[in-house]
Amino acid sequence: MYCLQWLLPVLLIPKPLNPALWFSHSMFMGFYLLSFLLERKPCTICALVFLAALFLICYSCWGNCFLYHCSDSPLPELAHDPGVVGT
Repeated sequence: MYCLQWLLPVLLIPKPLNPALWFSHSMFMGFYLLSFLLERKPCTICALVFLAALFLICYSCWGNCFLYHCSDSPLPELAHDPGVVGT
């Protein structure tokens, strides 16, 4: 389970508030996971545990899924604020 210490923090990285950055964020996270899986070659158990955690987070629509935005969940309040884009 040593390899999980590099995978579990990926689930804690929040999505950006600006909806325009969600695509680039999901691409970055996808490429990071792909490069991690190809370079480190984690054991099967660690990969299955991580994929199960990712599936549960995305299936429950908690709002931290980096693969897509759930249509049920509302946008963050600051996403409509034009001042956020300039920061």
